[in-house]
Amino acid sequence: MGIYLNPGNNKFQMARQSKIYVDKSNLIACLNEVIQTENRFACVSRPRRFGKSMAANMIAAYYDRTVDTASAFNGLKITQDESFLTHGGKYDVIQLNMQEFLSQTHDIDELLSLLEKSVLWDLLEEYPHYKYFDDKSLARTMSDIHRQTQRTFVIVIDEWDCIFREYRERKIWQEKYLDFLRNWLKDRAYVGLAYLTGILPIKKYGTHSALNMFSEFSMLNAGPLASFVGFTEEEVKTLCDRYQMDFETCKAWYDGYRFEETGSIYSPRSVVESMTFRKFDTYWNQTETFEALKIYIDLNYTGLREAVIGLMAKEPRKIDTGNFSNDMTTFHDMDDVLTLLIHLGYLGYDFATSSVFIPNHEIMREYISATKSGSWEIVARSIKDKEIKEHSCIIEHASITSTL
Repeated sequence: MGIYLNPGNNKFQMARQSKIYVDKSNLIACLNEVIQTENRFACVSRPRRFGKSMAANMIAAYYDRTVDTASAFNGLKITQDESFLTHGGKYDVIQLNMQEFLSQTHDIDELLSLLEKSVLWDLLEEYPHYKYFDDKSLARTMSDIHRQTQRTFVIVIDEWDCIFREYRERKIWQEKYLDFLRNWLKDRAYVGLAYLTGILPIKKYGTHSALNMFSEFSMLNAGPLASFVGFTEEEVKTLCDRYQMDFETCKAWYDGYRFEETGSIYSPRSVVESMTFRKFDTYWNQTETFEALKIYIDLNYTGLREAVIGLMAKEPRKIDTGNFSNDMTTFHDMDDVLTLLIHLGYLGYDFATSSVFIPNHEIMREYISATKSGSWEIVARSIKDKEIKEHSCIIEHASITSTL
């Protein structure tokens, strides 16, 4: 067992041993349908605290050939799927969290060098006696291992997009990073499955994606993975019954993310925290303050401020998401800003009507906090001020009744 190669199932077991654990293991069945096929590349994007790392740990634990899969997944839904035994514990897994490498380095060259050296260290320790063409090259070394073992790799990358979020203006660094991923993953026989997870979909240059082999599952369209984005309504009802919490109040606070395939989807961290503390309150934003929202709604795009006020007055707004460049700096118009807010979790999206809306009380509080400055206050009073105040009162009432 290495640090990055076949890391075992400790992180997954910690999740299973938590006080509240919701079984999302059937996500693996969806991946088993595409492993070792042309469709073996998946990029799953969703907001902070929507269970991305937990899913990555589960996937890595399932495929890891050093893990006793039957024991690790005992009692979970995936064990009833016919593919469970076919793929469980059969692969070399490489699991990476890009945020870890980002925090230890100062530029993209240093980051990519550290990543390559770290994974190669594990690979050469596991396979020390093979003949290698270039044991300083990650792609060539993995090709040599695959050729001599006939094993394919499952590659799981969490926080894959942190470079785009923290190096927002460094276009050359971003391109180097995408070039590295393309060279490492695209058209490589050693890749049995590649699973990327982050907040942003894959960066586009012009109208094209630099990693066009990936299928994307996002807050705009999660497709067959919709039920694994957050908690479904049935899962939330079950938790409310267990913890004797009022379901309708919970729905008002944390519902609002919707997909055609599943209907309502709830913010998982917020639901878990509310059950744990037995109080409906704002939990999701503990990873970011309202200042993060304010940066975007204060951008000087025609109609943006009025659109936000309308959304706060509970008026859905039709937008065009097609021109969004999947980064946090390239905006052509108001619709691009609103599309980013969908990916960040500050807006819900209705695929059928192409409309955005503020999903729930918890997120509405963020907008109220972000629009308290003077210029916003003037606009709020002049455009549907009454509706906004009523919504604020509903929030306060829900907070009070949840504690009774």
